[in-house]
Amino acid sequence: MRIPDPTSASILGLPLWLVVAIGAVALFGAFQVYYWVGRKLGEALYRSRAGRKLGRQRIVQVENVVRRWGALAVYGCFWVPGLRHTLPWVAGALRVDYRWYLVASALGCLTWVPITAFGLYSLLWAWAGLAVRSPALAVAVLAVVAAAVAGYLMWRRRGRKAPVAS
Repeated sequence: MRIPDPTSASILGLPLWLVVAIGAVALFGAFQVYYWVGRKLGEALYRSRAGRKLGRQRIVQVENVVRRWGALAVYGCFWVPGLRHTLPWVAGALRVDYRWYLVASALGCLTWVPITAFGLYSLLWAWAGLAVRSPALAVAVLAVVAAAVAGYLMWRRRGRKAPVAS
């Protein structure tokens, strides 16, 4: 099995690079919407459905990150799954300087989207190549990854439960 050249790959007939560029622009747009909605909601963010679901304590933790790191936290949130779609709201509510927010979110989209897209593309093709050479080994790799993800999720859930008072 020959792994296709990433520059010639396509999804739904569109070149992969164009799909990645569209994804980066879409994520950049979403980040701007998140900021302005957070800015408009302000303190009401805590009372919103999303705020209640997240919990005030978690929002305060995100606020502390934004207060400490400012726009750098916006760039960093791209690389942390739990923060990627919560920190921009909080940055808006805290009224982080929009010029710095704009630069940080643009840099985040320009780096995170291509690295993630091409990285996942490479992983999927590597696994497909393994599946062609050794289907049993490919299934074993998938089982190990699934077990690791399940173990991590169970560990996280256990850590979130409040300790029982004696």
